[in-house]
Amino acid sequence: MSRHADFQELLAILDLDLVDENTFVGRHPSKNPVRTFGGQMMAQAFVAASRSLKYPTPPSALSVHFIAGGDPEQDLEFHVVRLRDERRFANRRVDVMQNGQLLTTALVSYLAGGKGLEHGIEPPQIDDPEAVLPIDELLRGYEEVVPHFVSALRPIEWRYTNDPAWVMRDKGGRLGHNRVWMTAQGAMPDDPVLHAAALVYSSDTTVLDSIITTHGLSWGYDRIFAVTTNHTVWFHRPIRFDDWVLYSTTSPVAADSRGLGSGHFFDRSGQPLATVVQEGIVKHFP
Repeated sequence: MSRHADFQELLAILDLDLVDENTFVGRHPSKNPVRTFGGQMMAQAFVAASRSLKYPTPPSALSVHFIAGGDPEQDLEFHVVRLRDERRFANRRVDVMQNGQLLTTALVSYLAGGKGLEHGIEPPQIDDPEAVLPIDELLRGYEEVVPHFVSALRPIEWRYTNDPAWVMRDKGGRLGHNRVWMTAQGAMPDDPVLHAAALVYSSDTTVLDSIITTHGLSWGYDRIFAVTTNHTVWFHRPIRFDDWVLYSTTSPVAADSRGLGSGHFFDRSGQPLATVVQEGIVKHFP
């Protein structure tokens, strides 16, 4: 399957079926991990919340707690609770259900703030996306090391500006950050909800990598168990995911078999678009 077809699958699963004004049903793509990909579930929950708004209002924050894993063979139900509706403010809760079991709860806030004070963190100085290799090139020769990455659905193009974990590990290095250019693998509809949803989907990729690369470890080479427990995105500016955005992440702390991954999305001009923090259970079995 081509990467463009993968992207069309992403758009298809974000096109939720409306059951009633507060209930949506979402499908899975053709290629899935053992459990529903968290980024997919978050992006679909974000779309469900956004499609229920009384007034078109930009998102300000999404906070998700993962409770149980989803079965990729079955559809997901998104139950929207309308907490607040005003012209400049809105709040939603979305409960993601499957067979009567609660898998995930998401809180989404929306705010049209208008002009005000502005400042932001500076982006790292790195190569432009055109100057670095696509991820397919970085997977060549590592097909048996990270087969799940090779066969995964990839609707978003990734271009690492540093060695990814498996290459770093092969070289015997360590790395305290990961910086990846990302963009859609096809033409994005002119819909701000879908552009923000693509960022939410992508925010669940590479964010925990710095936990293990800080210790010189890699998926595939080392026995690592990792599962996300919660994830938050703060939206700072309108997002265009049909242009390159930079996802720059680090891990500020790991303790008690848990680790934090945190980072920022930047546009090509260096403006911060969103901030992400994810907590995961990460266990290494030497």
